[in-house]
Amino acid sequence: MGQETQGENNGPLPKAINEFTPEPEADALSITGLVKASGKITGYQLSDGRKVTRDEGVHLARENKIRGVAVAVKKGTEYLRSLPDDSEDNNLGSLPTVSQ
Repeated sequence: MGQETQGENNGPLPKAINEFTPEPEADALSITGLVKASGKITGYQLSDGRKVTRDEGVHLARENKIRGVAVAVKKGTEYLRSLPDDSEDNNLGSLPTVSQ
């Protein structure tokens, strides 16, 4: 029982997909763009203008320094995913791609 599963009103993914959900610090940054190579996300642009690798982004999120994301794992690889809310505009998939 303790694990939430997908249901009619729970959205497309189970909440349990998140391995870690940060509690962002007051001065936590947000992700404003995606750095991609061959269509895959390799990093993130942060609201302070800095660009970090995907691994650095995961590390910062685990330190509660990025808001609006959770850390998830797929096939042994950690990545960031947007936390669900009422806005599509702040979903990672909706953000612009930025150059490295």
